[in-house]
Amino acid sequence: MNLPLNRHLAAAQPSATYQVIDRVAALRASGRKIISLCAGEPDFDTPAHIREAAIEAIQAGHTRYTQVAGMRALREAIADKFRRENGLNVHWQDTLVTSGGKQVIFNALAATLNEGDEVIIPAPYWVSYPEIVQLCGAKPVIVACDGSSDFKLTAVALEAAITERTRWLLINSPANPSGAVYSRDELKALADVLLRHPQVLILSDDIYEHLLFDDIRFNTLAQVEPRLQARTLTMNGVSKAYAMTGWRIGYACGPHWLIEAMEKLQGQQTSGACSIAQHAALAALTGPQSFIQQSRQVFQRRRDLAMRLLNETPGLHCATPQGAFYLFVSCAALLGKITPAGSHLHTDADVASALLEEAGVAVVHGSAFGCGPYLRIAYALDDATLEQACLAIQTFCHQLFHQRQD
Repeated sequence: MNLPLNRHLAAAQPSATYQVIDRVAALRASGRKIISLCAGEPDFDTPAHIREAAIEAIQAGHTRYTQVAGMRALREAIADKFRRENGLNVHWQDTLVTSGGKQVIFNALAATLNEGDEVIIPAPYWVSYPEIVQLCGAKPVIVACDGSSDFKLTAVALEAAITERTRWLLINSPANPSGAVYSRDELKALADVLLRHPQVLILSDDIYEHLLFDDIRFNTLAQVEPRLQARTLTMNGVSKAYAMTGWRIGYACGPHWLIEAMEKLQGQQTSGACSIAQHAALAALTGPQSFIQQSRQVFQRRRDLAMRLLNETPGLHCATPQGAFYLFVSCAALLGKITPAGSHLHTDADVASALLEEAGVAVVHGSAFGCGPYLRIAYALDDATLEQACLAIQTFCHQLFHQRQD
C-alpha cells in the first residue's frame, strides 16, 4: 500500500541528469559499451596534496563532529578566498560550510520561502533549481533566455519578471548547461534593476568560477554592486575547481541573518559536513593553486575539439561557451527525422534517447534544463574518448540525412 507523500515532493520531478546516468549504468551492466557525456564532474583525480591532507586528518583523529557551520579554520579560509578573489567584505562568521553546493541552495530557499513566494530562474537552468523552489512550497518563475541573448538574463527581462511576491533571483555564471558567462556590464545592468526592488534576495551560484576560457575575467554580482551584498548569498564549492565532487563540500557567504537561519536549518538536517572532507577542502583553498590553471587549459582544449567536430556535424550547431565544461548544442534540424532503427525524432529528448540506444553516446536533452531543442554535452573526459564520442554522433547524424525518410 502506498501512502500519500508530501504534496510538494509528489509534484517534483527527479533529476534528468541522474535518470540518464542510471540508464547508462543499466546498459553497461547488460554489456553495452556506452560513452557518457552527461556527468557534470571533472574526470581528473583530486590533487595529491588534498588527498594527503585527508589521510593526515584521519591519522590525526579528526574524525568527529565539527560545528554545524563548519570548522573555524575552513570558514576563515573561505572568507579569505572571498576577500582575495572576489573583493567581498566577508568575516568568517558570514560563511557556511555545507555537504555539497546543492545544500547551500536548498538551505537558503527552505529558510526563507513561504507559500506564494516567487523565485526568478533564467532558463536554461540547472535542473535542480525549479525543483528545489517547488519543494519549498514556492513558485519558480522561469524566464526564457535563448540564443538571441546568449542564454543570459537581460535587465529588461528581469524587470518584467519581478512582482511584489518575488523573493529570490537565482543566477549562475559560468552557467550550467550553456557555459554562458555574464560580463561586468551585464551584471551591472541587472544590479541596477535589483536596486529598485529591495525585497528581492539574490543567490549567485559561482560553482564554475575558475573554469573560464579565452582570458575571460570572472565577476560576481555582489562584487560588481557592493550595495547588493547585504542581500546576496554568494555560493561556491571545491567540487569543480579541485576535482572534488565526491568530497561533498560546498560553501557560501552572505548576510549574517541568513547564514544564521541556514545554520539553524542545517543543525536539524545534516549537522556539519564530513570532518575529513573539510580538512581536504582547507588544503584545497590554502594550498597550491596550479591545478586550477592546468585543468582550465585542458578543458579549453577539449571544448575546442568537441565544438569543432559537432559544428561539422549535419543538423547540429553550438555557439562558443566561455566557461564551465558543457556545450549546449542545437538539434532543431534533426527534429522530424527517422533514425535507422525507426525511431521518430519529435523532441530533443527523442534525439538524446536515440543517441544513447543507437550510437552508444549519452547526453542530456536541453528541455530538461528548460530550453529545447538542445543537447547538453559535457566534455569532461579524456581527449581520445571525447573524439570517439563526437565521431559517433557525427555518424548518427550523417545517417539521418543520407537515408530515406519515409
